[in-house]
Amino acid sequence: MENDYKFDAEVAFEEIRRDWTKWCDELNFGSKKFVVGISGGKDSTVVAALASRIFGKDRVIGVLMPCNGQKDIDDSFDVVNALEISSYTVDIGEAFDSLKEWIDGIHGVKISTDAVINMPARLRMTTLYAIAQTIDGIVLNTCNLSEDVCGYATLFGDNAGSYAPLQGLTVTEILQLGDWLGLPWHLVHKTPVDGLQPQSDEERLGFTYKRLDRYIRLNEGDDEFKCRVDSLFEKNKFKTRMVVIPGPKFHNFENFVLKRSLVREVGEIQQ
Repeated sequence: MENDYKFDAEVAFEEIRRDWTKWCDELNFGSKKFVVGISGGKDSTVVAALASRIFGKDRVIGVLMPCNGQKDIDDSFDVVNALEISSYTVDIGEAFDSLKEWIDGIHGVKISTDAVINMPARLRMTTLYAIAQTIDGIVLNTCNLSEDVCGYATLFGDNAGSYAPLQGLTVTEILQLGDWLGLPWHLVHKTPVDGLQPQSDEERLGFTYKRLDRYIRLNEGDDEFKCRVDSLFEKNKFKTRMVVIPGPKFHNFENFVLKRSLVREVGEIQQ
């Protein structure tokens, strides 16, 4: 049975607050807004909540970016309403359709499935930076350690941003942090889906985040599973090497065991 391991969310919050405020002070970002792409899932919800709690909700801007509609758009609205933050809604569907149509068929080659899947993430990042530069803001990254270990992020899409408060936390820890922050349960614990294709994250990966996180933190799991995760990390680690974003390191965690080479490497690139 895959159980959650012990995690001190309050310690995590204080580490994020300390590192984030120090980063802003060093760069004289005291008046800048924080721009977050709001998907309605746990990561963007927790990032927006952290920014609101640490810097005040008046400095947080949520951006909803459906692509020709979004079936769970109500969850995104629930996030901005629950946090009482300002928001913009930008449907990237027309830009996506236009770009896809233009690329499709170049030199007689049909656009690939992977290109279609990842294009919305990159268009969303373009949108976030356009808004941030318009309102003197900073784009926040919403990726986490579990996804980074497996390469489950779009290069220069959702793995971009100017500050990454969750990059050193596993999914298991983010869920507990979201509960500690008092966020709506249905947003924090909804089935993780990237919105780019019909499968859930765990269906596409072939294993649960709980199982993955116990391997990352506690080195638990059978050899076959460990080899599978190690293979995913080796295949995709160029993403975390290429895009290095400031964020807290969480050296204070009692359960932050850097036993695995893959975790050591992720820790090293965050320095």
